[in-house]
Amino acid sequence: MSYPPSRVGACLLLVASLSACFRSASPSKDADSEAMARIAEWEDRRSLGEGQLLTWARGEWGAKVQVRALRALARIQDAATLEVILASLAAREPEVRDEAAFAAGELALSWEPLPDEMKARLTEALRAAEVTESDGQVRRTLLESFSKVTTPGAVQRLIELLGDTREGVAGRAALALGVAARRGASLADVPVEKVGALLAATQSQETRYGATYLLAYVRRPAALELLRQCVSDASPEVRAICAKGFPDVAGQEDANVLGRLLEDPMARVAAEAARSLAKLSGSCSGPCATLEALRGLKRQASAVAAGNSAAGHALLAVAQQGLPPSGRPVFEELRRSLREASRGASEVALDDVAWLDCRLAAAMDRQTGALAEVLRCGNERIPEARRLALGLREVAQTTGQGGAKDAVAWLNHPDARVRMAALDALSSRPVPEALESVRALMKGEDPVVAAAAALVAGKMKALEALPEVQALVARVPHETDLAEPVGGALVALVGKEAEPVLRTWLVHSHANVRRVAAELLTGLTGQPVRSARVELPVGAFRASDAPDGAKLTFRTRKGDFSVALDSREAPVTSGNLYALARKGYFRDITFHRVVPDFVAQGGDPRGDGEGGPGYSIRCEVTRIPYERGVIGMALSGKDTGGSQFFFTHTPQPHLDGRYTAFGRVVSGMEVVDALLEGDVILEVRAEP
Repeated sequence: MSYPPSRVGACLLLVASLSACFRSASPSKDADSEAMARIAEWEDRRSLGEGQLLTWARGEWGAKVQVRALRALARIQDAATLEVILASLAAREPEVRDEAAFAAGELALSWEPLPDEMKARLTEALRAAEVTESDGQVRRTLLESFSKVTTPGAVQRLIELLGDTREGVAGRAALALGVAARRGASLADVPVEKVGALLAATQSQETRYGATYLLAYVRRPAALELLRQCVSDASPEVRAICAKGFPDVAGQEDANVLGRLLEDPMARVAAEAARSLAKLSGSCSGPCATLEALRGLKRQASAVAAGNSAAGHALLAVAQQGLPPSGRPVFEELRRSLREASRGASEVALDDVAWLDCRLAAAMDRQTGALAEVLRCGNERIPEARRLALGLREVAQTTGQGGAKDAVAWLNHPDARVRMAALDALSSRPVPEALESVRALMKGEDPVVAAAAALVAGKMKALEALPEVQALVARVPHETDLAEPVGGALVALVGKEAEPVLRTWLVHSHANVRRVAAELLTGLTGQPVRSARVELPVGAFRASDAPDGAKLTFRTRKGDFSVALDSREAPVTSGNLYALARKGYFRDITFHRVVPDFVAQGGDPRGDGEGGPGYSIRCEVTRIPYERGVIGMALSGKDTGGSQFFFTHTPQPHLDGRYTAFGRVVSGMEVVDALLEGDVILEVRAEP
């Protein structure tokens, strides 16, 4: 592949003078296409093209190529490109300034955190650009980038914009502040009274949502009265995020407010209210108003048995959140309601009832710290391995040693999901009697289990296991998924003696191995350590093409839903899922993770969240916002995508620019809303 041709013949002979030649030539359509192809190749290789990509990002081949070059820099996330990106904030064309603002935010959001001085430079440039920006779309992107930078200066500018009278600006600033808070920024200086004006019914839904999102994360008592107002908003998205904000500022006196939301016609709103009631119940040592309100979930139990799977999300939310021991009668009552309502139910409804019964049973076991209820839940419709894995992960969250001792007995279970869950329980509270089995698992054939076992050995400070850990360390260069747990285990066992090995990882070809090494070395040395960008060979990431208009139809027992892939914005990610679907890869794979009012995640052949297709694809961040029904690529670090994907139940702006968004549900969203953990994908049909 060659650089775009120039009309000046000398350019073909003098490669060193390419930039000057490009400036003097008038780009043709074919030349632009050739440039775009070259940029895509550099993206794949994580290369700056020996500086040529930076030249094009400065605008020396026209605005269209400049925009595409800036997108590449956003995806590569190399700190050395900072000044080139910031210079483009002052470009003449608004589309260039917009892409530069996005790239600046993505650089701030790098998987390896930027040094403080670089974030300060970013903040300074973004603030200067925002003050003079006249284009509404560019300003919107600048505000989003402030939420990614999260420095005090960025937060302060967003606070100032809460009083801006230009259409939509204050609401978007409020949303950006809420997102910044989720990323660790302090909201101590936010004037809550200014937010109240943005909740008025005369404001747009976007503005009301932004204001409510901010209230949900401001975590100050002054927000409570405003939260009591927004629970009655006309928008279900506003009501849901409003309910989310109560636990940090409310008390038992707000049980009735949240209790009324349990009757909301939108299941995702009821689920959020149920979760908040469960959180507020955490301090109840006996009967209390929030626990009493949760008894209202018997309505949802009846609805699930009648075939309304989405109603089960409220029950799932409470089970996932958990209740104090005083809430045990609530769990018992809800389980009884499920059983009584399920007489004569359909097969699908019976499976939902069985799983929710096990979910509630496992939450009861979390209260005691020992497996009991989960061993006999589900009316024999849930396989033992699923019940054990669920229960072990729940008791892992308790504080006593009982759950850990229970876990030892299941380390040799034939199902990998159970072994992983047992290791999870031991990871939080290791016990000496587990060591022999843990060492055996480190030598086993399952690399995921072996790595998890190594992490447990590290937490046990078991030097006897060092040979097994070192054997796994030697596999990291070729089995990159092992890096994080195995690297952590090595550091736990030998401390600074791990430094030489970790420094070799800093130049590994896989970005996530480099990230792990940098984080571990930063902790070991007490000094910030960053890895170098490593250029990859052509074809390092698997790439397949999905045709324009590509669509995937997911078939489940609860119905079908269709997803339109955006193969132009995310050709690699879309093409990968399209190719897997064409091969029948997803047949009989489950949705292993469902978090009400958040996401439904599937695509893992292991079923425990740790599996994939045996290769990884690069991250391909897009400008697609995570609105309701968007499909995203699940990751464990930079460039770790494979076969796992997720669908959003509601807007999730904190995911924007972090996880590749590459399409959206175009029909059957009610089926996505109805999914529960364990629902099986019968097949995924790829069209055309």
